[in-house]
Amino acid sequence: MEVALKSKKQAWLHAIRLRTLPLALSSIFMGSFLAAYTEKFRWEVLLLAALTTIFLQILSNLANDYGDSVHGADSADRLGPVRAVQAGVISLEEMKRAMYLLAGLSFLTGLGLIYVAVQNWLTFLIFLFLGLAAIWAAISYTSGKKPYGYVGLGDISVFLFFGILGVAGTFFLHSLNFSWSVMLPAISLGCFSTAVLNINNIRDIDSDKMAGKKSIPVRIGRRKAVMYNWFLIFLGNASLLAFSLQQGTWNALLALLVLPFMIGVGKAVQNKTKAHELDPYLKKMAISTLFWVILFGIGLLF
Repeated sequence: MEVALKSKKQAWLHAIRLRTLPLALSSIFMGSFLAAYTEKFRWEVLLLAALTTIFLQILSNLANDYGDSVHGADSADRLGPVRAVQAGVISLEEMKRAMYLLAGLSFLTGLGLIYVAVQNWLTFLIFLFLGLAAIWAAISYTSGKKPYGYVGLGDISVFLFFGILGVAGTFFLHSLNFSWSVMLPAISLGCFSTAVLNINNIRDIDSDKMAGKKSIPVRIGRRKAVMYNWFLIFLGNASLLAFSLQQGTWNALLALLVLPFMIGVGKAVQNKTKAHELDPYLKKMAISTLFWVILFGIGLLF
């Protein structure tokens, strides 16, 4: 268990969960690297996409804190990190107001992004719909009457929004073109992001069972969830190999330098069974993913 939250400021910083932001930005960087590789990169797209993603991730984190407290996953019996609402430092009403604020900010920056990037109304409306869907997904993971995270659909959502849509969407906003070549790196990001969620759910498997939250680890058990984690790590790196083979861009394999660190995370998830022992590896997997993307971009461009 982490140290108890002693102040409102500390509680808000805890609820924002700064350690999740590198993972949220990884898909934006990946899409931008691919756009730069095709000489279609635009700084304004990168900056607005990054800002929108940060707001969406913080919104998701606040909604998760709020929703799990309402639905009982963040009860006194929970063994993971202390949550701000669970600890009583931030009230449900305060958290709800913060969620409205972040939803509004993400909508405004997202609107600015598609206004700057796209050139026709149809594309504008498509991306407006995708942006609203992203806001809904961020809020509804554990909040609302029927949160989809409680029926085991969080993995699909993360794979789509952090992987396929995050990478391919960012690439499109830069280039105004779609290319199937970006799908393999998008799959890599989707796998690594889903692995972070899976580690989180393995950590919380006991408290989630008590709360009726049927995450993938709750549904299939810890042993199979660990195997699933290995599958995500290796599929993500195999997709990189396939991309390099397809494009003949062997320098992009520089990202494989991060593979030993990901294997280390996988081993820890396999061997450590206590929640407080597993918790640091969420951050390690998220940071590893960011470095993987940076090395991929360096290899791709230089």
